[in-house]
Amino acid sequence: METLAVGAFLTAFALELGASNLIIGVLAAVPHLCQLAQIPAVLVLEKVRDRRRVYGISGLIARPMMLVIGFAAFLPNDWAITIIVVAFTLRYLAGAFLSCAWNSWMRDLIPDEDMGEVFGRRQQIMIGVGVILTLIAATFVDYWQTLTGQPQKYAYTVIYCLSFIGGMYAVYAARHIEDSPMPPAEPGDNLLVQLREPFSDKNFRRLITFLGSWNFAINLAAPFFTVHMLKKMGLDVLTVMLLATASQVVAYVTVSQWGNLADRFSNKAVLGACAPLFVFCIFLWTFTTMPEMHVMTIPLLIFIHIATGIASAGVTLSSSNLTLKLAPRGRATGYLSASAIVNATAAGTASMVGGLTADVFDVIELSVIVRWSAPGDITDLSALSLTHWDFFFMSATIVGLYSLHRLSLVEEKGNITEARAITLLAQNAKQSLRNLSTISGLRAASDFPIIELVRKLRTTRKGKINEKSAD
Repeated sequence: METLAVGAFLTAFALELGASNLIIGVLAAVPHLCQLAQIPAVLVLEKVRDRRRVYGISGLIARPMMLVIGFAAFLPNDWAITIIVVAFTLRYLAGAFLSCAWNSWMRDLIPDEDMGEVFGRRQQIMIGVGVILTLIAATFVDYWQTLTGQPQKYAYTVIYCLSFIGGMYAVYAARHIEDSPMPPAEPGDNLLVQLREPFSDKNFRRLITFLGSWNFAINLAAPFFTVHMLKKMGLDVLTVMLLATASQVVAYVTVSQWGNLADRFSNKAVLGACAPLFVFCIFLWTFTTMPEMHVMTIPLLIFIHIATGIASAGVTLSSSNLTLKLAPRGRATGYLSASAIVNATAAGTASMVGGLTADVFDVIELSVIVRWSAPGDITDLSALSLTHWDFFFMSATIVGLYSLHRLSLVEEKGNITEARAITLLAQNAKQSLRNLSTISGLRAASDFPIIELVRKLRTTRKGKINEKSAD
């Protein structure tokens, strides 16, 4: 479902229907902003106290949205785009309830000492299936019109029908997973108080500023990488998906190596190496067209995707670990949740800003010409040519450099002490979360389950009650 329903497939489908830049920005913002729906999801789960039921009902709402998106291809384009946006939003709103129940469910079902092995094996299967399906589906889309004579947009109907089948089978399979009753609800600290506390911590506030500006920079440009390749460069879907697969596989392979380096040196040291590389790769996007494609375009795209996959793996893992490390003992989950909310808001806002302003830069061009003048000979060389999406790549580079400055102000101290949260971070760091981009790992920083905050509050409160009883 994830392979076929999100990423470059959705962007390509929307573009095939004539979606505007604003629509692309909205679609990119939805997964981030809908993370905030985990807060009411927690309240519902705490009241219902039946995770399998919440998961099932949420799945029956979220997964059919894939079918709605697929059959939108048979409607007039304007109607189809509107329905896709609505269905995509409903999918992620319901998905917040689904993931909230799932994460709590898995925390209780799988022992901490086995969780790495279980989710590692699960991720290996997902990567393998994803690579195979990506290449098959991309080839199918590219050859659809040749084989059937029908418009290419109908190929996406088949893609999303398969995505719907995969998603509904997951809901069906979950019915056979054992679920234990949730522990009785106990009074605890106020949720909003716990979420406000991190902002009074000076060093953690610096970290949040870095992560917020970082997510804003990345998501100002990343949703439009696919648009740039499909529309400006005229690449086919298969080529775009091959690049996406390369980024995904490289990120998965290297994340463990970055973890070892973070343990040996520091998380900030890993960020110091990976974050500038990520920013440099964004800057390189401005040279993929000068202003049109050139002989080095494809080699440059390959390098960008591989290097960004390597960098994103390190940034995702080390930024998550650093967030946890700077949180006070016993309150790490509250700090992570507050950070995730800021990151999701920044990422969603950036995507919206990009979509709203994209058309303004469509008619603007900035060129830097180097001229060699000699007797009888004048030669002009284009040193830099910025048009349309290049302005976003350059803007993201500038904001990214600012975020690197904010990182330099963060002091790394403390120890990671909460095994449950560490395991969760390791799991999230290896997930393929491409959003609408061909670059892997872009949503990981804003994808922290708020349910863990409530669980930690309950555990802390219960511990205090036991201490008073012992006294």
